[in-house]
Amino acid sequence: MHNSSRRAWPTKPIARVGLFCVIAFAGAPLFAQSDSRHAAADLGEVHINDGFAELVKAVKPAVVNISTTGTAAARNTPRFRQPPELEEFFRRFFGAPPNGDGRARPPQRKTTALGSGFIIAAEGLVVTNNHVIADADEIEVVFDDGLRLPAKLRGSDPNTDLALLEIKSDQPLPFVKFGDSDAARVGDWVVAIGNPFGLGGTTTSGIISARGRDIQAGPLDDFIQIDAPINRGNSGGPLFNIRGEVIGVNTAIYSPSGGNVGIGFAIPSAIADNVISQLRRKGVVERGFLGVQIQVVTEEIADILGLEKARGALVSEIIADSPAEKSGLEASDIILSFDGKPVEKMRDLPKLVALTKNNAAVEVEVWRNRKRKTLRVTVGKRESAAAPVADSAAASAEIGKLGLQVAALSDADRERHDLDEQARGVAVVAVDADGIAAQRGIRAGDLIKRVHKRRVNSPQEVQKAIQAARKAKAKSLLLLLVQDRRTRFVVLPLDS
Repeated sequence: MHNSSRRAWPTKPIARVGLFCVIAFAGAPLFAQSDSRHAAADLGEVHINDGFAELVKAVKPAVVNISTTGTAAARNTPRFRQPPELEEFFRRFFGAPPNGDGRARPPQRKTTALGSGFIIAAEGLVVTNNHVIADADEIEVVFDDGLRLPAKLRGSDPNTDLALLEIKSDQPLPFVKFGDSDAARVGDWVVAIGNPFGLGGTTTSGIISARGRDIQAGPLDDFIQIDAPINRGNSGGPLFNIRGEVIGVNTAIYSPSGGNVGIGFAIPSAIADNVISQLRRKGVVERGFLGVQIQVVTEEIADILGLEKARGALVSEIIADSPAEKSGLEASDIILSFDGKPVEKMRDLPKLVALTKNNAAVEVEVWRNRKRKTLRVTVGKRESAAAPVADSAAASAEIGKLGLQVAALSDADRERHDLDEQARGVAVVAVDADGIAAQRGIRAGDLIKRVHKRRVNSPQEVQKAIQAARKAKAKSLLLLLVQDRRTRFVVLPLDS
């Protein structure tokens, strides 16, 4: 975004990731213009040797600038603090500040900002980034020929930084469609059009540099990395493939200086399509809910559970009365696929679940007891859910050579941590700073719920589970812990 009032740009540290969006939408045929705004044309396949002129001519009329105005408190920080006698002098001879509390009220100032967007429907639906319009009092959509139309917010989703605007026109508007971002490959050509630094209609080209980038922007991170130059102000502008379809949302840059260094990130149309479709229908976004806590499947965990390689998402906790519990999912299951889509990494699962409709019945393939099993799950609607409560205990018992001491839960512990009488587990009361348990992140106050898939409720049960693992010649021990209000599995190597 370009800000004429010098407003600070939002950034996220990767070296520095500058936010500014681009998004795409599918669902309507591509339109081009004989004048600057409307008349249909079929783009067809573009021959790269001929350049991108025909592609840009066809899609550019649907790309718009977003102009916003708002109000903000001006800074009121003095260069130096006046001595009390001077403050009294100015108060006596020039009057007290108008708010009557002895301090000047920061004046309100008008702010303006520019971003990018694109039209997805002839009736005037415009996609942009949420951060482009988040603080706006007024929004205008500016066309390439200078036409300015007021816009109102149809809906927004801060979690994916997407927003949908609505404008009114006395004639049909040009629009573009979503393409299939899942089919986009590393090395494919892409074209970005937007409004960097207020230079509307700027067109740049490059290739897809990488797929599936996680830049720590949120749980749905799955960015397309591009080298097409994009800068602040490209927020909300589309990323096109060579067929003129929008396949991404240019949303961030990696930059130590704040300018383009050839590393940009776009939200895939697979995510944007789902979000914008919901905003178009209902003005809000609902996300699927499974009801599990998950963690990464390490090589050690894969070896213990008999999986050929480390992949999937390991279920560490099942939320009570959730779709997962009702479907028969269990802690220590490894989810290998969801609704027919593979789960190669742990972070694949939250995105797949979130993009699934409420009440949709899907098949979930899991790894359990050293074989594959397929379950049928009816996905719910995400609501705020309380995290599991962490527990502690008071007594101690030495557990092998693992470098920790555990104890059964006492009545005082249950009362202190609001646990019912059915709550199971043993508490870690001491950890050897030089032991393997400490090295693996176990701390005093953690609650052990399972040892090698066995539920435990006393130090004796922990000891029996360890003995059973040794008898089975297991190389490592798998513990299910509650730590810092999160449930996770920890692997502890067994001594020979």
